Amino acid sequence: MSTSNIPPAQAGNQFIKLPDDLHALSDAGFDMDHIHIKRNAAVAQLYEEAIRNEGAVISSNGALINFSGKKTGRSPKDKRIVFEETSKDDIWWGPVNIKMPEHVFEINRERAIDYLNTRESVYVVDAYAGWDPKYRIKVRVICARAYHALFMTNMLIRPTREELEHWGEPDFTIYNAGQFPANRFTAGMTSTTSVEINFKRMEMVILGTEYAGEMKKGIFSVMHYLQPVKFGQLSLHSSANEGKEKGDVTLFFGLSGTGKTTLSADPNRLLIGDDEHVWADNGVFNIEGGCYAKTINLSAEKEPEIFNAIKFGSILENVVYDPVTRVPNYDDVMITENTRCAYPIEFIPNAKIPCISRNQPSNIVMLTCDAYGVLPPVSKLTPEQAQYHFVAGYTSKTPGTEDGILEPSPTFSTCYGQPFIVLHPGRYAKMLAERMEKVKANCWLINTGWTGGKFGTGKRCPLKYTRAIIDAIHDGTLAQAKFEQFPVFNLSIPTGLSNVPDEILNPAKAWKDTSAFQTEVNKLAGMFNENFKKYENDLSANVVSAGPKASA
Repeated sequence: MSTSNIPPAQAGNQFIKLPDDLHALSDAGFDMDHIHIKRNAAVAQLYEEAIRNEGAVISSNGALINFSGKKTGRSPKDKRIVFEETSKDDIWWGPVNIKMPEHVFEINRERAIDYLNTRESVYVVDAYAGWDPKYRIKVRVICARAYHALFMTNMLIRPTREELEHWGEPDFTIYNAGQFPANRFTAGMTSTTSVEINFKRMEMVILGTEYAGEMKKGIFSVMHYLQPVKFGQLSLHSSANEGKEKGDVTLFFGLSGTGKTTLSADPNRLLIGDDEHVWADNGVFNIEGGCYAKTINLSAEKEPEIFNAIKFGSILENVVYDPVTRVPNYDDVMITENTRCAYPIEFIPNAKIPCISRNQPSNIVMLTCDAYGVLPPVSKLTPEQAQYHFVAGYTSKTPGTEDGILEPSPTFSTCYGQPFIVLHPGRYAKMLAERMEKVKANCWLINTGWTGGKFGTGKRCPLKYTRAIIDAIHDGTLAQAKFEQFPVFNLSIPTGLSNVPDEILNPAKAWKDTSAFQTEVNKLAGMFNENFKKYENDLSANVVSAGPKASA
């Protein structure tokens, strides 16, 4: 048995005696006499071992290309939360958080450790989740693939050498035995995949999936529980940036395809983070130390910051490459459309390091891509409307020729991140409203979708107009604009805005067929109302009534 004890990413490899803070591995059941523990291994070492043992290759840009096997995305139907006395009264039980008995967790935990004990090398990554020392947690990842170790080295916050030498016991541990299946005959198992969290033990077990994103989102779920329950802080599925001159902070909420990453990447502002944040009493901080960007159809022209971040130290996941030149083909979806790259956030030139702001947010931006073409490109929300739309979490998917769908389909993902929500959505919404009220933050609903007609007849709102709206939010001119009421959804919309045509600002003016417009508005309002029924009993009457009201 030997160990490697490497602090930050890309440090040199040193073999030392087993540190005191790793003796917990022996207590957990690891056979320390036969497995080779590699703790916080150097990036170069992880490259070597992934290439030698896992079929990884080095791409022409220096990134490591590796593959997750059969699973190329998350498995939300296989996610479980242990039903135990310390957390059972806080969890939002249901299809998002499925109950698992404690004894079943113990079975799967032992199965994972038994598998890891059969590996010659076991990787340990000790790192932080959360940039604020007051609210961060120490995370330990135990896995058998160099790919997984590099992924979490990039995605968590890398400790200094001194911090690692005095690490102590972790606050949360992930046992990733994803190469080994769960026993589907075990009570409560529905497949050979199981992703489970135990808040009493502060542990996570992964079986039957090698998709690295399960670890990232697992930590996010943990923070979605710990931050509100233990620390009294608000965890959010959002991006965040800060003005270079004024230091004003903006939070961006939005599901896939709404422009969250694109709009938060602003050359005039510093990027705090692109995906997971905490709005704390003393400011805003990023949960992660890296970015997990989609690479489908990636180009240097469209997204230069992401394109240029793919270099030595980054890991490309399930990306097809030219076998001769090793050039990645970001347009090839042969393996999956969910191709990704994980890289340290410092690879982004305008990232704010450390990823924390001591300023409270001035603006909250809720992004939607409305393929029905009826929502205004920008609306100012009341506090009640902000809670309503936060809980609703609306966007829409455009028709796809592969399945013959001719109509847009609505997507409602509560809190703009339903798969990762642990508490009832109303609890997060109430905290959001309280914090907005305390600092008098403005909240804006921005539609980056269609205008002048729904998908197929209208056109996508040009990015230059959306950027002009965001600029007007940041320079304060939008807040000073004159507003009029947009019926049915009862939204306040500006009557005029520099660099944005007036007919764009009011969808009713952009549609040629006013009867068709009214039909689509009422249709979408009905979808909102139907979706919101499941939340009505747990939210105040003022929030429920802030939703749309279809006209006769």
